[in-house]
Amino acid sequence: MDGSPQVLITPTELAEALSGEHPPVVLDVRYGGPQGERPGGRETYATGHIPGAVYADLDLELAAHDRPATEGRHPLPAETDFAASVRRWGIREGQPVVVTDDFKNFWAARAWWLLRYAGIADVRILDGSLRGWRDAGLPLESGDVVPEPGDARVVYGALPVLDIDGAEDFADAGVLLDSRAHERYTGEEEPIDPRAGHIPGARNAPVGGLVDATGRFLPPEQLRANYAALGIVPGTAVAAYCGSGVTASFQAAALTIAGFAPLLYPGSFSAWANSGREVVTGAEPYAPGDED
Repeated sequence: MDGSPQVLITPTELAEALSGEHPPVVLDVRYGGPQGERPGGRETYATGHIPGAVYADLDLELAAHDRPATEGRHPLPAETDFAASVRRWGIREGQPVVVTDDFKNFWAARAWWLLRYAGIADVRILDGSLRGWRDAGLPLESGDVVPEPGDARVVYGALPVLDIDGAEDFADAGVLLDSRAHERYTGEEEPIDPRAGHIPGARNAPVGGLVDATGRFLPPEQLRANYAALGIVPGTAVAAYCGSGVTASFQAAALTIAGFAPLLYPGSFSAWANSGREVVTGAEPYAPGDED
């Protein structure tokens, strides 16, 4: 477990890196909530962001939307489309990247996972998100940032994924984690997808339970203890899904911090619920947690 990749960067470390000779590209992945529940991400980004940060659009650049019935509500973008986004963001070959948002990094983790899946190795999540940057007294700038186009190569496949058949069988050999809120896992509530419940055999680990009150990830040892309570110990095969495939990336980040090498099911429950395959309701197996 000692060989797990570095996932996080602190606000102070990021500020130092930005003033260095080889600064990282910073991606701001703020997201406007569904049905207008939160202001639009691009609009809030423009009012104040980390100096030099480039806006990355979760809906338009970190997901595709033409296959909801088969691949879920936020399927992975086509490799060529994502390569164009990477170039637009100004990422150059070998350049480090830091991702953040203004909501506990639930959205930014999608960029972290997708960039690493695309073969970009040095990607960090700003621990504590934009709130941590502000709390450290670090500066913001307004407006939009349009960088010079980058040249980083994008080749999908650097991280393991599950398709729907793999998700169906995974609990027979490992632990499949459902990252959604308890009420959605049990089937008591389902505001979006056509059926309520969870994939058979999945265990519930809501992503809100992975961070502290300030939005920072729990320490690795605490994450390991929490995962051990779910049957995940060194050597356990583990995979994650959520509702649309976005916050499962946050679960994957926490698992990586804890020293595991998780798989991700990008289609997640939104694809599963449309597939006609069995959906289970009820609280077993279940571990207490918080929101999706």
